[in-house]
Amino acid sequence: MFGWEFPPFNSGGLGVACLGLTRALSARGLEITFVMPKKFDIKSPWIRLVFADDGSIKVRAVNSMLSPYLTSASYLRSRQSSGMYGNDLLSEVLRYARLGGEIAKEEQFDLIYAHDWLSFGAGIEAKRVSGKPFIAHVHATEYDRCGGPMGINREVYEIEKAGMEMADIVIAVSELTKSIIVNNYGIPASKVRVVYNGIDEITAPEHAGGLPRLRALKASGYSLVLFLGRITLQKGPDYFIRAARRVLDKNPKVIFVISGSGDMEKQTMELAAHLGIADRILFTGFLQGAERTEVYAAADLFVMPSVSEPFGITPLEAMRLGTPVLISKQSGVSEIVHHALKADFWDVEEMANKILALVVHPSLKKTLSDNGVEEAKQITWSQAAQKLDGIMKEVAQ
Repeated sequence: MFGWEFPPFNSGGLGVACLGLTRALSARGLEITFVMPKKFDIKSPWIRLVFADDGSIKVRAVNSMLSPYLTSASYLRSRQSSGMYGNDLLSEVLRYARLGGEIAKEEQFDLIYAHDWLSFGAGIEAKRVSGKPFIAHVHATEYDRCGGPMGINREVYEIEKAGMEMADIVIAVSELTKSIIVNNYGIPASKVRVVYNGIDEITAPEHAGGLPRLRALKASGYSLVLFLGRITLQKGPDYFIRAARRVLDKNPKVIFVISGSGDMEKQTMELAAHLGIADRILFTGFLQGAERTEVYAAADLFVMPSVSEPFGITPLEAMRLGTPVLISKQSGVSEIVHHALKADFWDVEEMANKILALVVHPSLKKTLSDNGVEEAKQITWSQAAQKLDGIMKEVAQ
């Protein structure tokens, strides 16, 4: 299995999905060699926690300068001196691919599995040298990252397309993603299987206390509305800010929290200032661990206004903590979550109306909270692993 990130060395849902899936697949008796693109100390406690206890997952790593990206465009532009990014992303991806082929020559395995485009080259090379079947798991496409067909990086697109074409089966995280794969990449629908993401006790956040400033705001009568994710075009932070303006016109006792980082951070701040609501928007930066958990728990409502969201694990994280969610209809998670508010990402009036309804109607908040907790408990990585196990056996045969 070729991946790109793994908790706690992850920037988003891709690493969480790799953790959840490997744990659940391991519980079903699969032995997994997980290949990382960057060398980490696998003797650290988090690796022992994830891998060493059951001994069924072995980790291989190649030493690359790369780390998880925000968007393909910003990644390709990067010339940072910190060593976090390579000067030439595509050369590094090709290097990872070649090393993937070398590793495949050394390992004993029945199946090749690659997560997203940065790992597809390694999967292709492993198939080329071994002849073993190959599954490509698409967590997001270049169309999602760019918020549509405008501005896609053609080189990234071609790598995605090559991986999907070479794969024996393509896994999509939603029907929305499957539609993009079929319509924009020309992959036969019969070759694409939908396996939804999940959440469980391993990947779900737990209360840990903290964030006294947010608690103080709530104690003084403010409602907190949260955006948590990469501050990029795909995630729709500008629509969140415009909806906030409409809410504050009707109810000034609301604070909007934006937690995350990304290439639209400055633009989002400038938009808030332009609309005259900068004093009602709190930018926390990128949060991890207990702070991330507590910003979820402190919120009265979590909003995910994504322009194109292949799935979206963050609403499930919020729901597990009892926080109601408002999600974009242009998200994969909206296909399976029922106890949630939903709106088109572009409909800021409808988004504002639903935010206002929740903050003024405690009964609505409680209903969504109680039912959301129970619903999120039923959407598990074990379900995903069960479906994947069947697909893997089919392909391996």
